[in-house]
Amino acid sequence: MLEEFKDFIAKGNVMDMAVGIIIGASFTAIVKSVVDDLLNPVLGIITGGIDFSDKFVILSGGSRADFESLQIARDAGAAVFAYGAFLSSVINFLIIAFVVFLLVKWVNKLRKLTESPDDVAPSVPTAPSEKDILIEIRDVLKAR
Repeated sequence: MLEEFKDFIAKGNVMDMAVGIIIGASFTAIVKSVVDDLLNPVLGIITGGIDFSDKFVILSGGSRADFESLQIARDAGAAVFAYGAFLSSVINFLIIAFVVFLLVKWVNKLRKLTESPDDVAPSVPTAPSEKDILIEIRDVLKAR
């Protein structure tokens, strides 16, 4: 059992997955910092600081005038339709997806620049196979 476990851990795909998870966690921190520290302040200035996250409708348990914020309504046990929080999540997703797109595009561009001509396999003309030669001989003999 211990030997099987060693074989499992030593396989390349398990190690690749572990490295991918670690890199993914670090990449998440970079994307979060770009969005939170660079883009959101600029977007806040452009949009005049509009915050959708506290927009909601009371479905039951009172009226909208009874609650100053979404959190107060939730704490009071009111059923709320928090459309603003959903809208904020969608906007954040789109921003994060765009940042990831830009980062991947940048990394791919760097990879192309660092790729040397030796990395690209030269195209070698292939000779006909034995089967191809035999078929050609057969066709020539048939034609006579």
